[in-house]
Amino acid sequence: MSSRVIAAFCLIAAPSASMAQVEKNGIEFRFGFGPASAPGYFGDDDTEAGIGFEVELERLRLGPIATDGTPSYGFGFNPSIRYIAERDADDFSELEGLDDIDQSLELGGTLEFTDPNYEVFLTVRYGVIGHEAFVGEIGGDLIYRPTDQLTVKMGPRVLFGDDSYAETYFGVSSDESAASAFNAFDPSAGMISAGAAIEATYAVSDDWEVIGSVEYAQFQDDAADSPITDSDEQIGASLVLTRRFTLGF
Repeated sequence: MSSRVIAAFCLIAAPSASMAQVEKNGIEFRFGFGPASAPGYFGDDDTEAGIGFEVELERLRLGPIATDGTPSYGFGFNPSIRYIAERDADDFSELEGLDDIDQSLELGGTLEFTDPNYEVFLTVRYGVIGHEAFVGEIGGDLIYRPTDQLTVKMGPRVLFGDDSYAETYFGVSSDESAASAFNAFDPSAGMISAGAAIEATYAVSDDWEVIGSVEYAQFQDDAADSPITDSDEQIGASLVLTRRFTLGF
């Protein structure tokens, strides 16, 4: 197994900003990392070890703009980030002849509706580095709090991608087909995968949290039909230790 970072995900959840006069500027956030496992590339039937990251903005004080970190319910908007590791054909013998794919960084936002017992969301991101494509995700979670320290969320996920995204990760050009064992394949925009995720957060103390997550996705439509896809079922997992940091300025 490779020790490189594979499909590491960074999600930023920021409470909606409110206008309020504060005395001191500063930022409070959580950051952490830990072991993770995921397929080596989209469609791989094996998993590889990697590193999972977690970043969460909790409080922000900047002049008259402030967030106090208090949970708010109803509609809200949060930024969203996803990182996708590069795909190097030299690392996978079955991909010999295919072009390498650079690492990608997606930036976007999430519109969500939150209730004490559930949440639903719609996320749109764009690959500002790498694939330069649009992706969208819809989903929701049931929220269960068996103790004051433990919070469990679980629910469905559906991922969509445009033509460029589908071609980047599931397409085979005529030149690639001539140099590899794959037939040429030109996938179209649409549903990429459907599945579910579960996440458990345990508050060790006010500053330290342990976050464990497992996500299952099954490729759909052209993503499932791609000759690159050895397995249309993908499972990723991570166990991350985070710490709260406070910076004043």
